[in-house]
Amino acid sequence: MSDAQERFRNIRLQEEYDTHDPKGHCTMVLPFLRKRSKIIEIVAARDIVFALAQSGVCAALSRVRRGVYKEFPYLDAETNQRICFLNVSPDEVIRSLFYNKNNDSLITVSVYASDNFSSLKCRSTRIEYIRRGKPDAGFALFESESLKWPGFVEFDDVNGKVITYSAQDSIYKVFDLKNYTMLYSISDKHVQEIKISPGIMLLIFTKASDHVPLKILSIEDGTVLKSFNHLLHRNKKVDFIEQFNEKLLVKQENENLQILDVYNFGLTEVSRTEFMTPSAFIFLYENQLFLTFRNRTVAVWNFRGELVTLFEDHLLWHPDCNTNNIYITSDRDLIISYCKADSDDPLSEGSAGSINVSNILSGKCLAKIRASNSNPMENECSCSGKGCSISCSSKKQTHSSRIRCTVAEALEDITALFYDEERNEIYTGNRHGLVHVWSN
Repeated sequence: MSDAQERFRNIRLQEEYDTHDPKGHCTMVLPFLRKRSKIIEIVAARDIVFALAQSGVCAALSRVRRGVYKEFPYLDAETNQRICFLNVSPDEVIRSLFYNKNNDSLITVSVYASDNFSSLKCRSTRIEYIRRGKPDAGFALFESESLKWPGFVEFDDVNGKVITYSAQDSIYKVFDLKNYTMLYSISDKHVQEIKISPGIMLLIFTKASDHVPLKILSIEDGTVLKSFNHLLHRNKKVDFIEQFNEKLLVKQENENLQILDVYNFGLTEVSRTEFMTPSAFIFLYENQLFLTFRNRTVAVWNFRGELVTLFEDHLLWHPDCNTNNIYITSDRDLIISYCKADSDDPLSEGSAGSINVSNILSGKCLAKIRASNSNPMENECSCSGKGCSISCSSKKQTHSSRIRCTVAEALEDITALFYDEERNEIYTGNRHGLVHVWSN
């Protein structure tokens, strides 16, 4: 905890990027791609920050200034920071990003006006090509697959797999994330949903009146490891079914949470008054724990159905949990979130939030970036409040010509958040299409 406090001490606003180009990123660009819109996803890899706007424009931004390294000769002459846009055709609308660390490439998932935005298309581009300002040097993925809505593509970093679903023929296919070769397919129109855990895949079939059929498969080759039915209360909708290693979590409307061991069928129940249906889960496989998100609050549970952690001073800003506004460190020990600011923060005025760093096992708030501190004219940020509260003056940040926002403004309407663990930098995007860098 002291290491984490030191790591996030004195973090302040260092840089501002603008992803918006009013001229459009190329000729004949779609009109709505020229409009300023909010950042919905941020991914960082190899000194490059990728910021995706809701409009579908994705900008590659360099964390190395032009002239420092020869391999960044393509930075935008005006910003000295933007390498390129990843949209390689004027009608491309990028929907999501995935950094494939197996081959150091960025995968973009896009739709196109040329087919009425009806099919998902994937492209892989090596980071090295993007660094050279050549986003069109990538290649298409899964061209044989029909990914029309409600088809999808899902990237599974834990197992190193890609799952595609073709809705028109009800076929799921599993590909290797290292080389994109197809491993096996699952053809069954009765499969309603697929859940993925380390090493295994759970198939959830069409619900019968009093049970739901389930199968557990090996993620590597699709071998069926177990088939069974889980009994349900009749005429009550299923809130969720989640798989975590050998544990199955089942919750029906106004019923207790059931935690089933699928190998020995041991059953644990948690009262519906203690465990209310969350809006989202995050599983911490190494710690045998899971996080639940509900009504702006985060809680940590174990698989005995016990509440492990409630977070202090950690009220999320957005009522609907969006994992693009939350970052869990690779050691699964810290959660970084965009939260409601303290009521005693005079510069927040209700419109600026705070970036909170909390310990997952203890719930302690270890660090906080907020709009003001006790002495705004100091040269250094100082710790105050609970834990180590990092507080940055909005006045002292306006010295840089590259930063137009005050700290309070940069902490308003944050719509995406990412933490680069190698560089120890937090990146935030807001509704104006601006990206801010926070570091020490």
